[in-house]
Amino acid sequence: MTAKRLIIRGRVQGVGFRAWVTQKARELGLDGWARNRADGSIEVLIAGDTAAVEELARLCRRGPRFAEVASIDEDLAEPPEEPGFRQV
Repeated sequence: MTAKRLIIRGRVQGVGFRAWVTQKARELGLDGWARNRADGSIEVLIAGDTAAVEELARLCRRGPRFAEVASIDEDLAEPPEEPGFRQV
């Protein structure tokens, strides 16, 4: 199992990014969460099969239709304590 924390910057709040990443994570069978940060970025914790984690990280570089991703900081992380994927 692999776990990563992504900090996604750009026009990512108010464009459905958290709902989009939640749907994609569930489709890929990943655990974790997505939340807004006070600085306007989105923080995402994803955990699961290495290939699925890498695929979601790749998809986040583009994001949903109205998002404009400027940058992503990516670090290894501890997996979430709870199974499933949710918005927080």
